This record gives sequence, structure tokens and C-alpha cells, in this order.
Amino acid sequence: MIIALAGRRIDPPEAKETRFPLRNIDKVRTGIRALLKEKAATALVSSAACGADLIALSEAGQLGLRRRVILPFERGRFRETSVTDRPGDWGTLYDEILDAVEAKGDVIVLQNVSDEQAYSAANRAILDDAVAFTTTGHEPAAAVLVWDGTSRGDHDLTEEFGVEARRRGLVVAEIRTI
Repeated sequence: MIIALAGRRIDPPEAKETRFPLRNIDKVRTGIRALLKEKAATALVSSAACGADLIALSEAGQLGLRRRVILPFERGRFRETSVTDRPGDWGTLYDEILDAVEAKGDVIVLQNVSDEQAYSAANRAILDDAVAFTTTGHEPAAAVLVWDGTSRGDHDLTEEFGVEARRRGLVVAEIRTI
């Protein structure tokens, strides 16, 4: 099975609401690993932000799955804006994963996307890529949301990912961060 995944980033220190606290990393890691095994996943397609994405990419790598990374813009800029801006040592993990995945030709950097649409475009590209795998490898695809289960309202990218995955007819599983 091909897994398209999106989810919450680690909460910033000044977060007013708890969505993915640093203390829940092991819980989420265990849930992701169990789901990848249960679904007999062969590939994971996601972005590489701190939190859900990097945890899933790490677990997929340990399980020997193919990993595809979709970035909304250049690698260094993404690292600054979506990886190292939150608590935890995410930068080292990001660099290790991106180096390994890039060496296999499985990093896709979106081109000509406006800043305000960059993350939505990346979500759509993750789903597009996962579905494209199904036509070449004859494996089904599913989507996974790693989140607290509560919408943040307008422009909640994780919720948007789930809505779009369901619109495309994908089965959607959820792993809770709380």
C-alpha cells in the first residue's frame, strides 16, 4: 500500500492550544510504525516538516520503505520555516532523511508556486504522487492524518489534506497527537 501522509508540526513554545506537544513524540512514533506495518505499506509520500512528517519518514526508513518527499519550495528555506523553528533537534533528522531520499531521486521541490499557496500545493502534490504510484505499481493508496482531530478553522492544512483525500476516494486513517 502507498501511504500519503500529512499532519501537525510540534507545538511552538508559546502555543495557546496544545495540538502536538513534544512529550507525545513516542506515542505518535509508535502509532505511525504500527499503521505502516498494519497496512503493509511499501512507500510513504509526505513533506518533511518537524513533527508528523519527519517522524513518519524516519519510521518508514527504518522499515525499509520507499520514501518520497514533496517540498513546497527549496530545501534550505523549508528547513528554516518548517523544521528548525520549533522545539526539538529536527534539523539533524531532516538533513539525514533528505540526504538519503535525495540520493535516490525521491525529493520533489515544487516550482512556481506562490507563497500563500505553497503548503496547499504540496498537500495536493503528495496526494497526486501517491495516486500516481497506484497506476504504475498496481497497489492501493491510502491517506493518513496525524493530528489532534480538531480543525483550527479556515486554512487548517491537515484538515484540508483529509478533505481532499476523501474527495479523491482514498481511505483516510488518523493517528492522534494528543
